[in-house]
Parts: sequence; structure tokens; C-alpha cells
Amino acid sequence: MYIDERKNLFRNPRGSSNPYFIMAILLVVVTLVAVVRAFAQGEIWPPFIPTPTPTRTVNSFVIEGDTHFEAGSLEKAIQSYQQALLLEPNNALIRADLATIMVYSSYTMTTDQERLDRLNQALEVIDIAKADAPNNSVVLAVRANVLSSLANSNLPEADRTEYRNQAESEALLAIQLDDANQLAKAYYAEILMDQFKYEQSNDYISQARENGGENLMDVCRIQAYIYEMFRDYNLAIEWYKKASDIAPNLTFLYNRIGVLYRYLEQFETALEYFAKAAGLNNQLGIADPIPYMAIANTYIRMGEAMAASRNAYRALEINPYNPDTYGQVGVIYYRARNYEGAIQMLRCGVMGCDAEQSCLAREEDPCESDIVISPLPLTNNTVLYYYIYGSALAGLHRPGIDDNCAEAAVVFRMIREKFIDNPDVMSIVTASENICNINPNEVLPTETPAPTQVGTPTPIPTETPMFIPTLTPTPLP
Repeated sequence: MYIDERKNLFRNPRGSSNPYFIMAILLVVVTLVAVVRAFAQGEIWPPFIPTPTPTRTVNSFVIEGDTHFEAGSLEKAIQSYQQALLLEPNNALIRADLATIMVYSSYTMTTDQERLDRLNQALEVIDIAKADAPNNSVVLAVRANVLSSLANSNLPEADRTEYRNQAESEALLAIQLDDANQLAKAYYAEILMDQFKYEQSNDYISQARENGGENLMDVCRIQAYIYEMFRDYNLAIEWYKKASDIAPNLTFLYNRIGVLYRYLEQFETALEYFAKAAGLNNQLGIADPIPYMAIANTYIRMGEAMAASRNAYRALEINPYNPDTYGQVGVIYYRARNYEGAIQMLRCGVMGCDAEQSCLAREEDPCESDIVISPLPLTNNTVLYYYIYGSALAGLHRPGIDDNCAEAAVVFRMIREKFIDNPDVMSIVTASENICNINPNEVLPTETPAPTQVGTPTPIPTETPMFIPTLTPTPLP
């Protein structure tokens, strides 16, 4: 008889363990725990929701820009404000601050074109701000400052007059909209001073100084400028110092103080302020030749030609690309009676020079750099280089040995075409022409074009005092 296998009648039979199944369960459990933990820590983001990325706010860029400005790093401050405007392009006040810093940065530039380019950039910025906020007193005041600075640039007289008229209108409107706008009154005082309206200028700068206005750097700077124009140099120095106390890292203020001390023949004090500017630039990592050129000019007036030459050469090492640097070093060499060196430097600044000539001027031997220098245009700011170059050529001329007088005749002809009505300049030109027996009415051969600068870095400015409008350039003493 067949008997089926025995079955358990009271409970379900216990199945045998499957190790693969158990491992799979453990793996799922571990994975779930890891996912939950990662989600709780923010390492995993729910699906269909963008993953957050760190983004900077407008205020962070503005604060960064203010920090750079307070440190004296104007170019970095400009970059930070430009980044802020990418996030809020319609923020008129940020644009006004950016335009103001651009104007400050123009004080550190010596070549006419560099200064004009920066001021035109500032005008573009503030024009957009005015379009967004046409009745904002702050914006209008800053626009008046930008236009006033353009009016003091090397532009045709008609353009300068137009800019100055616009600046006056903007400043007046800013004051009408907000009579407590002290910067608007200070800027208006500066505009009036440039128009030789002395009493009105004094009245408005006095109003600007009221109610804490003396705590504003621009109010102090403009008060110093007004005293400087009145030739009250001691008071001008006092107010420039007040401005530098408010903004202690703006090197152009120290340079200006040094220039005035130098004018007063307090040379050691002047050197202290120029050295302060140089030291500040070193701390900030800014390659700025301006203080070194100022130091060189001071040593020239002290009669220390070797010290002057060393500092001038240091300025040229920092910036071997800017023709204005060659012009200034050439003037220093001329005053130090290094006439041959002066001619080489001034030739690069006035006529331009190729790589070999620029190496020769810098005494770079062997010549390893490929620096081509473009000529500086003849302007009120560069005519000094032109007539000193011509005078040096005439003074070193040796008949039958060199063609210095022929080259000088070309330079003097250029000067005559633009400065024939300037008696100070023409007296220097005529004296040098007499040395070479140059007939100013003689037709000269066609001038060989000067080399064109290509592929060189953006030039760094060299020393210049803050621009003060004058009717004629100051001749070499």
C-alpha cells in the first residue's frame, strides 16, 4: 500500500534560509538609510527642483567696491561696482558711485587720451543713471562733477565751454532739488572757480562745509583746490591733508600735497609725502610710477641729479610702454644736464621710436624687449616735451657732423602751427631756432612717419599734478 509523505498538520513548515535573498534585503536597507541621511543633510535635493548654487548679492559687490576704494585700489573698486550693476542695471545710485570713482581714477592718469577715455566712460555711466532717475539730486550732482572734469580736459574750447555750461546747469538743478546736498554745492563751487567767479565760488564752498560737510572728502578737496587757485598754498595743503585724513589711501591726494610743498621749496617734506604714496602703492601691489617721478622732479629742484635720475629710471622700469613716461624722464635728464640721454628719451616721447631705439633710451643691453613707442600728440600738456627736445637738439648740434638742426626744425614747425599765439613758448622756440639758423618760413621736406605701437600692454600713467586749467603752459625755468 502506498503512503504519502508525512505532513505537518498544526503549523506551516519553516523554509530553509536563502543567503542571497538576505543580502539583497540588507543592501536595500543600507541604501535607504544612506538616502535618508543625505537628504537630511542637504546633499540630495528633491527631483525637479533646481540645485541651489551660491550667488552673490548686489550689496556684497558694493561692499567689496567700497573696501577697494577705501584701500585706494580704484581699478578694483570700479570692477566691483560694474559687477553690482550686472545684477541691478537700473540702480542709479550705484551708477553714481561708479562714475565718481572713475573721476577719481582719472586724476592718476597723465596722458590726455587716457584721462579723456576714463572720463567719457564715467559720462556714459552717469548718463544712464540720469535716464533712470532724472530728478535725483545725487545723480545730477555727480553728473555735474563728471562734466566739469571733462571741461578741464584737453578738448577744443567749444567742447570745453559746452561741458562747463552743462555742468553748471546740472549742479544748480541738483541744489534746487535738495538744498542740503553738500556735494552738489561743492561741485558747483569748483565749476564757478573754473569760470573765475571767485566770490560765488567761495560762497558755495562755505555752504558746502556747513552741517558736517567738512567730513566729506570731496568738500575738503575742492576747498583745497580753491585755495590753490588763489595761490594760498599753505591753506591748500591744510585742506588736502583734511581730505587725506578722510580718505587716507588715495595716493593722488598725497602727490598733490607733495607738489605744493615742493612749490614752497620744502623739499624734504615733499619727499615724505611722495614716499608715502609710493609705500602705499607697494602695500596694495599697485605698479604706479607717479610717486617715483614726483620724487625725481623734487631731487632735480634740490640739485641732486643722480638721485633724480635713479628715481626717474625706476619709474621707467615700472612703465616702459607709456610715451609720456619717456617725455617726463627726458625732461628730468635735461634738467640734470644729461643732454644725450634727454634726447633719446624725448625722441621716443615726441617722435616715437622702434624697439631698438626704446632699448637704447632705457639702456637695455642686450635688447630683449620688443617695445615700440608711439608719439605723443602735441597738446598743452606735452608741448614742454616738444620744445625741450628741440632745444636739446639745437644745443648739441655740430655742423657737418649731425642733422640735429634739421630734426629740430621739424619739431619747431609743429609747435609754431599750434602755439604761434603763445609768447612764452614762442620765445623758447625762437631762441633755439636762432642757434640753428632755422628759417621758420622755409618749406621743410616731408616728415617720415613715426613707428606705430602694436601689441603692447595698456600704459600705466606717470606723474602729473591734478589738472588745473591755465591759459598757457608754463615754460621751462
